[in-house]
Amino acid sequence: MADQAHIRNFSIIAHIDHGKSTLADRILELTKTVEARGMRAQLLDSMELERERGITIKAQAVRVLFDSEDGQQYQLHLIDTPGHVDFTYEVSRSLAACEGALLVVDASQGVEAQTLANTYLAIEGGLELIPCLNKIDLPGAEPERVADEIAELLGEPADGVRRISAKTGDGVIEVLEELVRKVPPPQGDPDGPPRAVIFDSEFDQYRGVIAYIRVVDGTFTKGEAIRAMATGTQAEIDDIGFFTPNETPAKSLSAGEVGYVITGVKDVTQLRVGDTLTTKVRGAEEALPGYRDVQPMVYCGLFPIESDQFPELRDALEKLTLNDAALQWEPETSDALGFGFRCGFLGLLHMDIVRERLEREYDLDLMATMPSVGFEVTMSDGTELEVHNPSDFPDPTKVKEIREPFVKASVLAPKEYVGTIMELCQEKRGEHAGMHYLSADRVQLEYLLPLAEIVLDFFDQLKSRTKGYASLDYELVGLRPGQRAAGGVRRSADPGAGHGGAAPPPPGGGGAGGGEPDEVLPHPRGARPPAAAAGRAHRGRPSGRARQFGRRDRALAEPRRDLTADGADARHRQRSPSDWPGVRWAPAIPRAKTARTCVPRRHGSLRVGRGASTTCTRREGALLLLSGGTYSSLTWFPQPRPVQPRAPTSRRRSRTFPTLRRFA
Repeated sequence: MADQAHIRNFSIIAHIDHGKSTLADRILELTKTVEARGMRAQLLDSMELERERGITIKAQAVRVLFDSEDGQQYQLHLIDTPGHVDFTYEVSRSLAACEGALLVVDASQGVEAQTLANTYLAIEGGLELIPCLNKIDLPGAEPERVADEIAELLGEPADGVRRISAKTGDGVIEVLEELVRKVPPPQGDPDGPPRAVIFDSEFDQYRGVIAYIRVVDGTFTKGEAIRAMATGTQAEIDDIGFFTPNETPAKSLSAGEVGYVITGVKDVTQLRVGDTLTTKVRGAEEALPGYRDVQPMVYCGLFPIESDQFPELRDALEKLTLNDAALQWEPETSDALGFGFRCGFLGLLHMDIVRERLEREYDLDLMATMPSVGFEVTMSDGTELEVHNPSDFPDPTKVKEIREPFVKASVLAPKEYVGTIMELCQEKRGEHAGMHYLSADRVQLEYLLPLAEIVLDFFDQLKSRTKGYASLDYELVGLRPGQRAAGGVRRSADPGAGHGGAAPPPPGGGGAGGGEPDEVLPHPRGARPPAAAAGRAHRGRPSGRARQFGRRDRALAEPRRDLTADGADARHRQRSPSDWPGVRWAPAIPRAKTARTCVPRRHGSLRVGRGASTTCTRREGALLLLSGGTYSSLTWFPQPRPVQPRAPTSRRRSRTFPTLRRFA
């Protein structure tokens, strides 16, 4: 057991890809916590998803022994944190277990949106910040400019910013020396009643719940009986220890230390993140503050493709909630998709990660509905409703007011993109809230935006229009009245299919997003085509077939030829587009305003260009759509039950398919 005066707890915080995990690797290597043969890149990113995507999803804690130049050995508890805005809650819980933080900034990119957000989190928590300028070995590094940005952000001289290279290890030992000097030791009573806060947890099917704890007061010993103060759960400590980064058993954990506790509890609801642990004998009377409740921003329905997997999905969600405290869910029933769950997430990346973890770790096949946000609705009779699913939206004629969630978005970008960003935010119903320059070349724009616009394509549009230079951070600011309708795609007049997302009413009503479910669900025989609904208005009923060309299109087209006739050219009898190596197909009318071309080859549909799609109706068919005279790579969507084609008549030849010409 280390002396409390020689313990330091700290986190590494930074924007995405600024080098948090690489710096953690160098600290583990230089302090010889991990042997050279056991080292690999991003050692603390233990999840397969983290290594595939190159991002940190879960915060990881590890104990490091550091021999300082003052002759003392210090016990450092390092917590590597995520950098994406969706995992800010994970960062806040990690910072609550620390007294200091290393603020890492890329010397070539400078201060970014999450740099500011994490800095404010650390300052609010009263942490001692040590700024570090990383990647100084890059050819494009601008250490002087970025150091000035950091100094202006923290209100400290630029000379106090440490220059390091996490890749080569330059300056890392000096950072640890400064950390030992500046970060205060943990405060707590080592002889008082034991208290520890659970800051994270996971589930092991053999050992039960593994709780990650930060001991605040007293000492916890193996074999001792403990009690969870919020739930009242009582259990005995089967195993206790710390991370190096693997689980290392110990006899006890004392005040100021970070480690894990295994009690054999198999019920995931009995030990929750934020709960306080104490001993059954001579236990504490007052619980620790815990953590604030997190509110989901994005909602999505998850349904098992096989209906008999519903119990397995419920069990998987319960276990995953233990490891991901921000995930919320409740049962949901859809007439089209059956039994499933309505889940709340912190963002689109969080939603994608949860779905992929459910499929990989619990061997489930899932279908996700379109993401949406929650609304508060005031009815004409004064009743207040919360709507998270477009199919649950009440009759618009009885609605008095709709309130939608708004966020305060902070966009950092080079100054030459200010006009582009302002134009995008105005298109997304944004309200300008402020602008100031971080330096002569970088500017921070603040806008109030509807959350529903953020979860659609705002981030993609922002990156596209600024050539990838802009960064985004946002926080929920509350609900505001909004002029929106719950728009949803209804298949066969069924409002409960669960495909729809909350969308603004388009001009003329409806029609927005009416083509999406065609790519997921095949048409039943004889079904009515889908219609987009905004309120009670139904607009735009695409039939799923390419439209017939008008007079102007036919005038521009070359003489037509029936490509579907028996005995046609051999190249048209290829099985699928993949059988046409080195050959592209283009319409004969590239100047037409709207050109949609179908090359029947196989059942299914192809998506091209702007995402339009349709269904091939030939016995052997492949589909090519061109919108606005443009085309791109094809995406194949096989459909097991295609609609049977109508027999061609001898009096009239099909005008749906113009002549295509082949060119290399």
